[in-house]
Amino acid sequence: MVKPLFVGERVRLSPLTDSDLDVIAQWYADGQWIRMLSAFDVPMTRERLEQWRDRYQNHEKSFLFGIRTQDDDRLVGMVTLEDILWNHGTGWLSISIGPEHRGNGYGVDALRLILDFAFDECNLHRVQLTVFAYNRPAVALYEKLGFQREGCYREFLHRDGRRHDMWLYGLLRREWENGKNNIH
Repeated sequence: MVKPLFVGERVRLSPLTDSDLDVIAQWYADGQWIRMLSAFDVPMTRERLEQWRDRYQNHEKSFLFGIRTQDDDRLVGMVTLEDILWNHGTGWLSISIGPEHRGNGYGVDALRLILDFAFDECNLHRVQLTVFAYNRPAVALYEKLGFQREGCYREFLHRDGRRHDMWLYGLLRREWENGKNNIH
């Protein structure tokens, strides 16, 4: 039997709806949330979010998904696979879980789904991402899934009077295939 493509144990991936944009706009108003996600801290209006979503939907090198709970179909985050270089089999990954939904295992489940999509459906060889060094929960999650730290953008970010590194992580298809069944 073929397993469902975008359905995990706790979440499913789906397109973002217009009503989701109102929820995401609220997340962007949370200063702590945006500082984990973005180097440029600005709230996003619903209109800007609509343009952002529509760019993904009309682009053959990028995918954007909402992360929804299985039990009540609530939006708890979003995940992207973007800037795919089809000829090289590489792409960039990003994920964000809404501030009130962190620590519930949604990120692990959503990343499993998007990585299976990247490697099995898109036939990518490599997925990479960047993360601010101070975002320890995200770093732990990526390493749990098998991502390897490959580089450091030293003192990339200036926040609150201090400089912070941004780390580059990568995951190869064979590493994902060899380790994905050991993730709990």
